[in-house]
Amino acid sequence: MSVNASAGGRSRNHIVLTSHGASTGVAADGPVLNWGAPDPALRGPVVATLTDTTRRNAIGTHAGGYAVYRALAIAAGALPADFKADLTNTAPSDIIGPHPQWGDPGKIVSLDPFGHMIGEAFGAEVAGGLDVRPSIAITRAHIDMPEIRDALRAGRLKIDGDIIGPKGDVRVTKAAIEPVWYLPGIAARFGVSEGALRRALFEHTGGMFPELVTRGDLKVFLPPIGGMTLYLFGDPAKIGDGITPLACRVHDECNGSDVFSSDICTCRPYLAHGIEICVEMAQQGGVGLVVYNRKEGRALGEVTKFLVYNARKRQEGGDLPETYFKRTECVAGVQDMRFQELMPDVFHWLGITRIDRFASMSDMKFNALERAGIAVGERVAIPEELIPLDARVEMEAKVSAGYFSGGFQSQFDATQGRALEE
Repeated sequence: MSVNASAGGRSRNHIVLTSHGASTGVAADGPVLNWGAPDPALRGPVVATLTDTTRRNAIGTHAGGYAVYRALAIAAGALPADFKADLTNTAPSDIIGPHPQWGDPGKIVSLDPFGHMIGEAFGAEVAGGLDVRPSIAITRAHIDMPEIRDALRAGRLKIDGDIIGPKGDVRVTKAAIEPVWYLPGIAARFGVSEGALRRALFEHTGGMFPELVTRGDLKVFLPPIGGMTLYLFGDPAKIGDGITPLACRVHDECNGSDVFSSDICTCRPYLAHGIEICVEMAQQGGVGLVVYNRKEGRALGEVTKFLVYNARKRQEGGDLPETYFKRTECVAGVQDMRFQELMPDVFHWLGITRIDRFASMSDMKFNALERAGIAVGERVAIPEELIPLDARVEMEAKVSAGYFSGGFQSQFDATQGRALEE
């Protein structure tokens, strides 16, 4: 059941069920959605807003997990249920696409390639009253990191007044992307039937979206999960041109390390190293790209991650590489739920077919890119001097499991992590 307090002019006390099309009085002239059509006029807009339930063509709603906060704001009376955003001057700071990959329904299944082009691609629909909202926003910013300042002091990077400003700040273009799932494509990517996918999504979210099993006509789903942020270094227009060299880091969120520099993993050091590689490439005339995915704790969540930390530190024999993955399986039932099968979509959105320098040791990420037809030149391992002492357990376990080593000098048998009390 979905609730809309004021859709279609109904009273605020009227509850509208969207689980069956007949209950909403679906408009016969509602927006058509042909996923994978290269022309936005043929593709049609993704409409997941709740201001008019008769003209929706997608399951769920915008803002990912933040949609729950929006619902809370409406319940608290802080936000009108029928609020429509004023998108004046919100157009992208830089143009991305279109690229040929946008016209292949199998290439991009987890984001809307036209999600940043609402005004340009669907201006007529918006002018006609259709509540179409962006799922991608692109802006410009400066970032200031102590690791970049360290690289400047060491002479590995230099202030050029372009990529790196006179105060050591780095100019970037960044894009925020909300997930938009084309369910037939997601199912194909994972080798399951669309029906099985829909049922699992419905049942194992506690029945949050009945339309998944009652509205087979709706093929697009906006899941309530975190999206991603892109940081582009150098000229964004050159990304995906097939000529300009590209350096890249694909990074999955780790709040403890990325923000607070926790030393049990290599996340922040590797992220910072990847950014340095991207800046270096941009200063050499190429471009750099950092893809930051909201997949905390290998998409197992931070509570699960901390439970695993405790289990690792308290187990008999101490925190060892040989039991690194086993402890995760004991708590979560699986080693990893990031499922890199969807990760290449953002590269197709950017038109990228080759990564010249890939700052990652992950075999799962590399294999996913390779399966997607994206060539990888050099794989760049994290320098050993950047690995925190307690994170050595993680690195030894991953390299032993088949991750790219890049000359990593293994000390598997001699490695043991810090005790919980230390």
